[in-house]
Order: sequence, then structure tokens, then C-alpha cells
Amino acid sequence: MKQTVVISLLALALTVSAADYDQNKPFGFCTVASRSNAACTYQVTGGGCCAYPLPEGFAGKVAVLTSEGADVDMEKTIERAIRHHDVIILDGSKGDFFVAGKVDITLDNKTLLGINHARLCTRWHMTPAMKRTLDEAGVPSMSTSGGGGILPNGARVREEAEYNTRKILIQMTGDSTELFRNAGVLSLRKCSNIIVRNITFVGPGSVDVGGSDLLTCSGSTNCWIDHCAFQDGMDGNFDINNQADFITVSWCTFSYTERSYMHQNTNLVGYSDREKVGFLNTTFAFNWWGEGCKQRMPMARVGKIHMLNNYYTSTTASNCINPRKNSEFLIEGNYFDKGVKRYYSQDGAIAVTWTADNHISEAATLPSSIGDAVTVPYDYTVAPCSAVPEVVKAKAGATLFGN
Repeated sequence: MKQTVVISLLALALTVSAADYDQNKPFGFCTVASRSNAACTYQVTGGGCCAYPLPEGFAGKVAVLTSEGADVDMEKTIERAIRHHDVIILDGSKGDFFVAGKVDITLDNKTLLGINHARLCTRWHMTPAMKRTLDEAGVPSMSTSGGGGILPNGARVREEAEYNTRKILIQMTGDSTELFRNAGVLSLRKCSNIIVRNITFVGPGSVDVGGSDLLTCSGSTNCWIDHCAFQDGMDGNFDINNQADFITVSWCTFSYTERSYMHQNTNLVGYSDREKVGFLNTTFAFNWWGEGCKQRMPMARVGKIHMLNNYYTSTTASNCINPRKNSEFLIEGNYFDKGVKRYYSQDGAIAVTWTADNHISEAATLPSSIGDAVTVPYDYTVAPCSAVPEVVKAKAGATLFGN
């Protein structure tokens, strides 16, 4: 009898598709407070709701913002709204929101929702003339691990490509203070219980200047980043670091356009090998790494990383999933499409579990698992990887609330 029940449950699980997930319910590491104990749950509520329209009778403080035009820096306006309200709705009906530097969230219990195709964009961006000048200087062939020098503003740079890139951009912009390096959008700093959904983040174009990410989660816990689109981040699209913990990144897209130049390194978890162990536990589920992505999809240190039903189509990838020092990876139900040849490498990971239900179009066999089997402390269902391309292409990105 027991064997019959097990077989029946397995058959049921195989019929579940990614479409069966509740699109308005957090899941994964953001819903727990332990990397191993399932009894340590956490209720992610943000500012009290996660969907739009808001529930009838919602009692929280709500701010609805619209764009003030391409010439207006809305960084402080958005920060004030976050300080004084529980739920901040970015309404894109009057155009894009532009910020000169990253909007900081430093308070707990906040929800940011985008409606009407809301886009948060950096005011500064790379230009074709900048890219041509960098090409003419030979920057693409320069070292990214050694060399460097002292810039005219006195800053010391230890990499040849970054040094020459920054020197040229200082000359072309006339900005000796290098404010262009602050061209990011959102920073979650030492806060908890944060929900960010249905927003498109548009960056200046990737360029090797040691600059800002589109979104950075630093030292923050129990954050749910869901149904967002990330495009053309300067240093990265979305990085998680400095003992951040219990993060879920779900139904998001990551890409680069012709605006980007070098350093299309999209998602870093753990800023260096010096990250303190025991943190950075992160779920990546139903995400799409697409056009232009080259590395870090993600690259991670220290944390326990769950890669669930993600979709990879970047034919420019030089490295997709990249476990590094002290990390543990559980990789299941992911789909690597045709043309994605460099899908995995690891260096210093404690354990990596590749389950049999991943699909790699360019490989006859899956990579080998290493170390003990990696498990996660929450309930979830693995959708058949064959369903991943269709469902993720249809539902990932800023596709909620009638967008």
C-alpha cells in the first residue's frame, strides 16, 4: 500500500506545471529564518500587501507616485515616500521614473509595486561615442585582473581595463568626481521584510568602472524580489552581499542591450571570499537569463543557493551557474536552451547537487554532483523542466497587474 501511495504522489508531481504556482504568494528562502530547520518559518508581508489592486479596507499608509519627467531626478521623492509609507506604488502611466543615484531602503516592512509598465531608470547612461572611444583605446583586450594606476582624481585602480575605462570617461564627461559610477537604481541596506514586485529596472549599460548595481541587497533579510525585469546594470543587474540572508528572486528577467559595453556579469551573491559563512541563503526560481548575459547567473559564495526551474537562453554566456568558495547549490528543473554552451563551472564549493530533471541542450550528460546532498528547509514543487521555456517566457518579468 505504501509503495502505491508513493508512486501515485510521484505521478501527481510530474503533472504539476510552473503555471500552477500562486503568482502572489512568496515562497523559497524568504519564507524561513533558518538554512536547515523547516520549523523556523517567516511571514513575508512587506508593508502589508503584495498585490494590486490593494485589498478592500487595507489600513496601511499608501503612496502613489507618477513620473515628473525625464529631466527630474526622483531619487529623494521616492526615498521620502518609502520613509513615510508602508506601500509605495510606482505608476508608469505618465512615463519612466529617473534617478541620479540609488534609492535607499533602510527601514523594515516595505512593499514597492509597479503598475502601468513602471520603469525605474538611471539618468546617466553610456553613449555610442563613449563605446567607440573605449574601443579605439583597446580596452576590450586589456587585463581585468592586473595592471592599473592612479587616476587624475587621485583614485588608485588595480585593473588595467577599469583604470583606462574610468580615465577615458572622466575625460569625456568632465566629471572628476566620477558621479557616473553611482548610476544604480535601488539599494536594500540592513532592512528586513521587503517586497519588490512588477518593476522594470533600466541601467546605464554595463561598463567596468567598479560602479553600482541596478539593485543591491546588502545585509538585508527576508526579501522577496518578484516579477521584475533587470536590464543593463552597470556593475551587475542584481547583487546580494554583506551577510544578506533569506532572499527569494522569482519570475525575474535579466538581460543586456547594445547600451552595454563590458562586464555583463549579472548576479553576484557574496562580494568576496571574505564573506562570513552562514548567510546569503537564496532561492532563484522561474527566472530568465537572456540576451547579452555573459557571467554570474549567479556566481555565489558562502550561501545555500537553490536554483529551481530557471531558464537560460544567453548564447553569449561564458559561465552561467558558478558555485564558489563555501557555497552549497541545489540545481533542479532548470532549462539551458540551444546555444548555451558554457552553463556551469565551480571553484571551492562545499557541495553541489545536480538533480536528474535539468535539461542542457548542448550536453549529453549533466555535470557531476559533489559533496553531500543539498536540501532546503521549505516546501516546493519542481515543475517538469520541459514546461519551463514556455511558462517562463510568458510569465517572467514585469507581467503582473495588467501590464
